[in-house]
Amino acid sequence: MEYEAVIGLEVHLHLKTRSKAFCGCSTEFGQPPNSQVCPVCLGFPGSLPVLNEVAFKYAVKAGVALNCTVQKETKFDRKHYYYPDLPKNYQISQYDQPVSIDGFLDVCLDKIPKRIRIKRVHLEEDAGKLIHQEDRSLVDFNRAGIPLLEIVTEPDISSPEEAYEYLSSLKNIIEYLDVSDCDMEKGSLRCDANVSVRFKGDKELGVKAELKNMNSFKGVKDALAYEIERQIELVESGGKIVQETRLWDIKELKTVPMRTKEEARDYRYFPEPDLPLFTISKEEIAEIEKDIPELPKEKSLRFIKEYGLSEYDARIIVANKSNADYAEERFKAWPDKNKKPVANWLIGPLAAIASSSNIEISKVKISAQDLLELIDLVENKQLVSNLTGKAVLEEMAATGAQASSIIREKNLVQISDAGALEKEIDIVIEENTRSVDDFKAGKNNALMFLVGQVMKKTKGKANPKVVQELLRRRLG
Repeated sequence: MEYEAVIGLEVHLHLKTRSKAFCGCSTEFGQPPNSQVCPVCLGFPGSLPVLNEVAFKYAVKAGVALNCTVQKETKFDRKHYYYPDLPKNYQISQYDQPVSIDGFLDVCLDKIPKRIRIKRVHLEEDAGKLIHQEDRSLVDFNRAGIPLLEIVTEPDISSPEEAYEYLSSLKNIIEYLDVSDCDMEKGSLRCDANVSVRFKGDKELGVKAELKNMNSFKGVKDALAYEIERQIELVESGGKIVQETRLWDIKELKTVPMRTKEEARDYRYFPEPDLPLFTISKEEIAEIEKDIPELPKEKSLRFIKEYGLSEYDARIIVANKSNADYAEERFKAWPDKNKKPVANWLIGPLAAIASSSNIEISKVKISAQDLLELIDLVENKQLVSNLTGKAVLEEMAATGAQASSIIREKNLVQISDAGALEKEIDIVIEENTRSVDDFKAGKNNALMFLVGQVMKKTKGKANPKVVQELLRRRLG
């Protein structure tokens, strides 16, 4: 029998506010445990919550960007459950009247577009954090009360790869909106997944498991892949899937049972009595819409149209807002209509340098003028080879020096003079007679091998086009 997976995701985002959702305590990360708490976020008797206006506007902003309908009226509810890091024994959340509903996010996997429906976007407060040690567990309530945005999809996702693509696209949009830093290492972005399997063609949903403890998008993909396989094997062996919450064990690379999955009735939701019904007008929504920047999809399409980029290049470049701004500055400064050389250097050598330093390309300390000078030397004037250009770029990033000065000081000017290359070509032909014979027998790849040998002899200084022409002439 053929099976299909049915997946829904719940993404939780810390909003980038200076104070918590319902009190004035700081949200700054990394402070001493329990140093950012007060009677309100600790749930002391008699304390009253007051909604953070910025958090509310950020929630609306995210809803609009995700094509949701922003509700004219929204309310908060108490979600009751006991856990040591939940000081009130309930969480201020939203149940039947969230901020936004009925949105969507379009993704593309293997060039096949798909629309993932978003069921709801709602605002709530986060719980604290448990720190487990060998003989005890400690509680840090600094995180308790931080504004948390929950984005819930419909069960429209069909594979772990689709889930990964959705999460990447969602993170990209949220970063452009600048409402969250989306830092998974800090817990600013967390994801739970609901997954079930069924026979292909069936309309009824299978029994689902909720997956938790996934601290990366790759972790989500791996956990889903394991859980789908586990459920299929269980069904085929005659077993029964139970609705439960399971944890992803990153060491064993498998999901393990945590607890029976709760239903909405288990949380005993009721309206938060200390907060009123909140309303938002069309005019207020329109004002928030004005603050929404050009989003990744629109920016990508514009880059393709204005700068002639390929869909692949544009997608990589706009994946990060600061990198996209950095790239556009350089596209505008490049005098040639063909921006492909600039794109190649941005997503190739420059991205490699940034990755090795674990920073964004926009943080590499090379000015637009210096970068374009190097690209011009390599692509147009051809004073240095592409290989040498990459080495020069690394030197520029490390020292801040200009490309021309590095090339001059290290004598890296490309050798294009035929007379200067003839000697090295003679040696390569003599040392690689088999490749010479292969080329004469019609194997063109052998020529490129010989070109590579000349490049090695000249330590990358030879002009490869000139070398290729000379070899062809010598070998007939």
